[in-house]
Parts: sequence; structure tokens; C-alpha cells
Amino acid sequence: MSSTTPGCRLRWHALLVLISLLSWLAVTAPGCDSKQPAVTIVSPTGKALATVEVELARTRTQREVGLMFRKQLGADQGMLFVFAQPQPQAFWMHNTLIPLDMLFVGADRRILGIVANATPMSDRSLSVRGETLYVLEVNGGFCARHAITAGDRFQFVNFVPTAAD
Repeated sequence: MSSTTPGCRLRWHALLVLISLLSWLAVTAPGCDSKQPAVTIVSPTGKALATVEVELARTRTQREVGLMFRKQLGADQGMLFVFAQPQPQAFWMHNTLIPLDMLFVGADRRILGIVANATPMSDRSLSVRGETLYVLEVNGGFCARHAITAGDRFQFVNFVPTAAD
């Protein structure tokens, strides 16, 4: 026979139910896949503005193909181009079917500049001033919707951003 009172047993049961529920939410909540590489974009004040699940373009071939020929991109998904060293970068939209926002980011993980709503299928060279180590491509209009601007900062989730070549 237990020496606990019915009220105490009820509280323990409620606590176990709460722990189970929180564990389930952590596993099933959108954007919480512990293995999916992601970038969280944070304002200078520390406010999280958005989190993007990313496909990594670390090799020369992956960077050359990028998002070409894709007909769609998920609302909170993108491609992160990772370069071996910071230097001026220029992108184009050749064979890219959807409008994109391009976030050019320096070695300090701060956004140097944004090319918003790049025109699909254009061969025009797109760049910003400064030496870029990362470029994040997301759906056109993403930055405006989330109030993302130059000076905001990247936090990398579930991966280390290094180039493969």
C-alpha cells in the first residue's frame, strides 16, 4: 500500500502527462527537426526574425546549379551557398524559374545586403558590396515579410558552415 495521498498521486500523474506532451511537441513541432540544417535570422537587438530550413551548396558543382529548374520552394526553405573564403560574389538567375531574395552575408555572419525579388531567368549579374562568405536564397518577398535587413545576423542550427572544396 502506498503512503501517498490521492491528491499527491493526481499531481504526479498530471506532471507525467505534461512531460509526455512536451516531449511529443518537441519531436513533432514544425521546424524542430533536430537533424535538418537551418539558419535563424536575428535582428541586432537579438529578436529572432525567421528560421529557414536550408539545403547546403558547399561544392563548386552544387553552387553552380543552385536552385536552377526548381518550380517551387517551401515557404520557410532555402539554399545556403557556402564559400571557402570571403570575397565579392555575384549571382544570376539563369535557368531559375522562381523569384528569389538573395542575402549576402560576411564572415561575421552579418547580412551585408539583400537582392530582393530577383527576376527569374535573367542573366543579369546580382551582387552587393563587401566580401561575402555565405549567400542564402529564399522565395522572393521573404525578407520583406519578415522585416529582414542588412545588419541582421545569421545563427546556424544543426550544422557547421564549411565549404567542401
